[in-house]
Amino acid sequence: MIKMTNIVKRFGEQTVLADITFETYTKEIFGLLGPSGAGKTTIINILTNQLSADEGTHSIDATPFETGLMLDEDGLYVRLNCLENLNIFAGIYGISHKKSMEALKRVGLESDAKKAVNTLSRGMRQRLAIARAILHEPKVLFLDEPTSGLDPVTARGIHKLILNLRENGATVFLTTHNMDEAVKICDRVALLHKGKIVEQGIPTEICHRHNAVKTVPDLEAVFIKMTGVGLE
Repeated sequence: MIKMTNIVKRFGEQTVLADITFETYTKEIFGLLGPSGAGKTTIINILTNQLSADEGTHSIDATPFETGLMLDEDGLYVRLNCLENLNIFAGIYGISHKKSMEALKRVGLESDAKKAVNTLSRGMRQRLAIARAILHEPKVLFLDEPTSGLDPVTARGIHKLILNLRENGATVFLTTHNMDEAVKICDRVALLHKGKIVEQGIPTEICHRHNAVKTVPDLEAVFIKMTGVGLE
């Protein structure tokens, strides 16, 4: 569904991505894990053609219309309400405004449709940004650290929503620096360190390969063992 082969990206003399190669499967949640500055957002920007790679190839088995995107900067119109924000994008996509309310319902914001964005909590804004990303029911969804800065209860709600999107047929590409989150919801992961993928596969199998104790927190132990740094 999503594929990168030998991708290299440089900014000036600095190489920020080096020989990035991976492939995701249809209808799975693929997690890209790494600390801030590892290159996660740069990979999304290349995959969505917001940046050009210096070397290598990449592809997505979906048209731009079939792709949804949520970045760390949500880009919401803060003086407009939730419904008005989604209606703007419904117009851009050429779909009925009825889809706006349906998307709000899916993320649990139906009763907040008339609230201005500048009155929403961070968690509510995150859910609204996801609603905008899924408004047109994309086949492929990119989520850049969707639970960053959220409390555990709100984060669990986002996890439930992401799992539901996969169950409804979407392929989800998720970036995070939260190993616990990755183990809970990702089918497969790639560990990114200083612009290089140091390991990838099913989280439990990664732990097995590196002889870590087979419990949830030990994916982070593997990352620390391989890179010498944590994810925060």
